[in-house]
Amino acid sequence: MNISRILLCVSMASAMLAPVVARAEDHGEKSLAARVQRLEDEEEIRMLLVDYGRSLDARDFVKYASLFAKDGEWSGGFGTAKGPAAIKAMMDKEIGSTPAPQPNSTYHLLTNFAIDVHGDTGTVWSRWAFVVTTKQNTPSIMYGGHYDDIVVREDGHWKFKRRAASNDIPHLDNPAPAK
Repeated sequence: MNISRILLCVSMASAMLAPVVARAEDHGEKSLAARVQRLEDEEEIRMLLVDYGRSLDARDFVKYASLFAKDGEWSGGFGTAKGPAAIKAMMDKEIGSTPAPQPNSTYHLLTNFAIDVHGDTGTVWSRWAFVVTTKQNTPSIMYGGHYDDIVVREDGHWKFKRRAASNDIPHLDNPAPAK
């Protein structure tokens, strides 16, 4: 009788655990798919950051503005603009009228990408440095700072919802250091 009871208990436990085991196996597959999707999203966002720097340095403000969502916002030393058309107009006004720099004479370094994706939105923190050519024909960092971004998937592609550029060096709120 004890063997019958044990077999009955094992059968009942197996029946009750079957859905849990099946769900765990499905979760593993979803988890893998979710991890792959997250990696793909992070890579597309990383390329968004690279395209931002390339189009800024090339002064291709049509491409630059296309990296922002329909209601995307840029905020920084030039002020604030909302929407791709307003962002393009701001960039044209602030730096678009100056001649494009000679190749490799000025450029931005973008580094330390910290990307956090949650479905169709995410946040990004990164550093930037603006490099100029000195009179001695050597590179020099003129400004350094960081970006705080909110990104969103719009029409199947990652875009900037909000990009806030902050100057850290020199910190514009502080007076120049004594010599």
